[in-house]
Amino acid sequence: MITRLSTLFLRTLREDPADAEVPSHKLLVRAGYVRRAAPGVYSWLPLGLRALRKIEGVVREEMDAMGAQELLFPALLPREPYEATNRWTEYGDDLFRLKDRKGADMLLGPTHEEMFTTAVKDLYSSYKDFPVTLYQIQTKYRDEARPRAGILRGREFVMKDSYSFDMTDEGLDESYAKHRAAYQRIFDRVGLRYEICKATSGAMGGSASEEFLAYSDNGEDTFVVSTAGDYAANVEAVTTVAPAPRGFDGLPEAVEHDTPASETIAALVEWAQGAGVLIDGRSAQASDTLKCMVVKVNDPRAVNEEGKPVGPQLVGILIPGDRELDEKRLEASLEPATFELASDEDFAKNDFLVKGYVGPRGLQANGVRVLADPRVVEGSSWITGADAPQRHVVGLVAGRDFTVDGFIEAAEIKAGDPSPSGNGTVELARGIELGHIFQLGRKYTEAMDVQILDENGKRAVPTMGSYGIGISRMLAVIAEQRHDAKGLVWPVEIAPYQVHVAVANKDAAALEAGERIAAELSDAGLEVLYDDRPKVSPGVKFKDAELLGMPFIVILGRSFADGIVELRIRGGETLEVPADGVVAKVQELVRG
Repeated sequence: MITRLSTLFLRTLREDPADAEVPSHKLLVRAGYVRRAAPGVYSWLPLGLRALRKIEGVVREEMDAMGAQELLFPALLPREPYEATNRWTEYGDDLFRLKDRKGADMLLGPTHEEMFTTAVKDLYSSYKDFPVTLYQIQTKYRDEARPRAGILRGREFVMKDSYSFDMTDEGLDESYAKHRAAYQRIFDRVGLRYEICKATSGAMGGSASEEFLAYSDNGEDTFVVSTAGDYAANVEAVTTVAPAPRGFDGLPEAVEHDTPASETIAALVEWAQGAGVLIDGRSAQASDTLKCMVVKVNDPRAVNEEGKPVGPQLVGILIPGDRELDEKRLEASLEPATFELASDEDFAKNDFLVKGYVGPRGLQANGVRVLADPRVVEGSSWITGADAPQRHVVGLVAGRDFTVDGFIEAAEIKAGDPSPSGNGTVELARGIELGHIFQLGRKYTEAMDVQILDENGKRAVPTMGSYGIGISRMLAVIAEQRHDAKGLVWPVEIAPYQVHVAVANKDAAALEAGERIAAELSDAGLEVLYDDRPKVSPGVKFKDAELLGMPFIVILGRSFADGIVELRIRGGETLEVPADGVVAKVQELVRG
C-alpha cells in the first residue's frame, strides 16, 4: 500500500510544544502522531493510530499464541461490582465517577478485575471449564492528579489486561509463567530495553508480582540491578541484606553525653569525631548513628474492643543515619495502612518526643510501636537520641538496651549495597513501567463469591492471575528509547510505514521514477509513505522524513542521474544503491 504525503492528514511542527517535558511528548506532537485534546487526554492522528494498532497487533499475536481469548468489556461500568470489592471507595479521587439520568452511580473503568470475575462466575460452573485465560485491549480512565509527559501518563489510555482462572495454585503458577514468557516475546519484538523486576503487589493484593520496566532517564520508577546480572527489582521490593547478629559479650555499656546543637546527623557525627568516639577502633561515621523517625500510621485493619477503627497511631521507624527515609518503600511496606510524618502538633502533645533527640528507649517506654531497618540486628551498637534536649547515647545495643517490635523496609537503597541474590552489588537505574504481572490468588473470586464444582463435586473458589500492559504507554516508551536529535526512529515491527520515499529532484524523470519505485515497493508487500508534495523543498522533505522516523528512507537526489538512489537507514548508515536494486535491498533489510 502507498500513502501519499500530499493527501495525508498531517502537519509537522518545527518547535516543541510549550507543555512538553520529555522527548516522546515533544516528538509525537511535533511529528503529528497525537494532538492534545485536554490535560492528559490525546487524539490519535493517522500516523499515531497506525503505530498504536501495530503494537496492538503484536500483543494480540502473542496473547492468542499462548491460548488466551479476547473479549471486550464496556468502559462505562456500574457501581455494584466495584462496591463488592470495596474499590469504589479504595480508588479514591483516581476514579472517574458519574451518574446516569436516573441518578444511578456509574464509573469509567480504571481496570476490569470485577468484570472478568463476574463473567466467569456467570458462564462457568464446573472444574471442566478451567483453566481459562481472557484478555481485552480497552481504553481505561484514571483521574491523575497531575497528568504529564503526554501519553506516558494520561487520564485516558489504552491497556491490555488479561486474567487467568485456575482451580489450583499449581495451575496459577503455570499461567503466570506463560504470561511472563509472552511478555518477554512482546517487548523483544518491539525492540525495547527492559528489566523484569521483583515488585510489590500493593492494592492489587496477591503473592508473586513482577514489573517489566523499560530503561529511561525520564522514568518515574527507580529499580536496582545486580552487578552479577542475576537480580532486578523495583526499589520498593528490594530486601535488605542484614548483617549477622552479634553477641553482647565485651560490648561497652551505653553512655549518655551532652551533645550541643546536634539535631542533624551531620552535626552529631561532627560532635562524635570531635569527642574522640571510636566505633570498632575507628572514628564514628553517619552509618553508626540511628535515626528515629516518628510517623502516624493509619491501619484500616486496626480496631478497638468495640470493633471501631483506632485511627492514626504513632510509630517509630529506625534507620541508619547515613540513609534517608524512602517514603515509597515505607508506603509499600505498610500497605494497606497509610502514613504521614509526625507534625509539630504531635510533638507538642507528647512531651517524651524531643525533636532531633528521639531515641528507641523513649519510644518503647511510652508504648510507641518501634519498627527497625533490618540492619538493626541483635548486638548492633548505635549512637542515638537520649530523649532529652541536646543529649545522645553512645553504644546503645539492640537486644540489650532496647528491643524492636518488628522490621521494615523503609531506608533508601544505595548503589553499591549488597545484592539480595548474594552475588555482587546493586546499581540504580530509572525506568518506566511497561507491564505488571500478579498472582492475585482468590481475593476477587472470593469477594465476588465465585463457586465452582471441583472433581469431587464440592464447591471451590478459582484462583486468579492479573496481567497488564500499557499499549499507548509502550508507544511513548519506544519513542523515549528510540529517537535522536532529528526525530523518531521506529523499529520495523511497529513503524506506521516500513519505508519512506522522497524525491529531491524536481525533474520529470525523477518524479516518474519515484512513482515507479513506490509502486514496486508496495507490490513487494511493503507499506510505503511517499512524499509526492510538488512544491516542497528537498530540505523540508528530508527534515520531515527524519522527524517522522520510518525505518528506511529512499531518496532520489542528485545521484539519480547516474542511476543511484540513497537508502538511509534511520538512525544508522546511508547506502548508495542502484535504482533498479533498491526494492530488493529494502526487502532484505525489512526481513532483517
